[in-house]
Amino acid sequence: MSVESPSGYVAGFACLVGRPNAGKSTLTNALVGQKVAITSSKPQTTRHTIRGIVTTPTSQLVLVDTPGLHKPRTLLGERLNDVVRETLLEVDVIGFCLPADQRIGPGDTFIASELKEIQRAKRRPVVALATKSDRVDRDRLAEHLIAIDQLGDWDAIVPCSAVSGEQVEEVAQVLASYLPSSPGPLYPEGVLTDEPESMMIAELVREAALEGVRDELPHSLAVVVEEMVPREGRPDDSPLLDVRVNVFVERPSQKAIIIGRGGSRLREVGTNARRGIEALLGQKVFLDLHVKVAKDWQRDPKQLQRLGF
Repeated sequence: MSVESPSGYVAGFACLVGRPNAGKSTLTNALVGQKVAITSSKPQTTRHTIRGIVTTPTSQLVLVDTPGLHKPRTLLGERLNDVVRETLLEVDVIGFCLPADQRIGPGDTFIASELKEIQRAKRRPVVALATKSDRVDRDRLAEHLIAIDQLGDWDAIVPCSAVSGEQVEEVAQVLASYLPSSPGPLYPEGVLTDEPESMMIAELVREAALEGVRDELPHSLAVVVEEMVPREGRPDDSPLLDVRVNVFVERPSQKAIIIGRGGSRLREVGTNARRGIEALLGQKVFLDLHVKVAKDWQRDPKQLQRLGF
């Protein structure tokens, strides 16, 4: 579907970076207006670049959400950092998320130095975003904005809150102001993400599995959608999709956490994930979940490849 392009139209790619749990995914969802990125109170939940697409009459901003940049401790950690660096070199503008409810720390300084290199090499504009502004009072926010200003040479600084919606539109406008001119949108109107459905389903299952579990689990969890097939013999007005999903953990003890006593936790995970999957696909789903142990998969190149990293 082609959209008539007004003169002065701009379109391009923006990337949100920040240390783990800086509010990148929540901001992506707020900008797009619905859930396209997995959000969780656990750090390091985003593994794949998820593109959220914000289309207005004068611009199209394609958001690339990356894993948090961090000092890596495993092969998976190194691969995630490589993904971030590659992405940063390809986008038109970078949004650097620095949560207002936390002091600027070594993680932020590490990312700021990486961004300085990119600014020097590729002359990419970087907009500093003081996320989670709803969590602090005005004095603390002012203090945070001064600290951000001292951290580097940013093209703009914008405080915002994805949760309250405060200044989210301003963030979109500021990021769009650095996009190149374009004959029209890069994606058809109405498209919110170019993420394959299977990837989004895997993310929804991962998010449900991470809810309320101990801190050792996030890194150890990989989800693979094995198959999605329409149930045969269903009436046309009431289709059912069979979705078979494998959840991989690294140790039997973690498998026990996911399954819970008598399978209670796995049923809860299935119910919550199914709700999200049905909303995403707009149809009834039978979700078949299996938990498997893939020993130390984060450190094993063969297993990383098999699990899609």
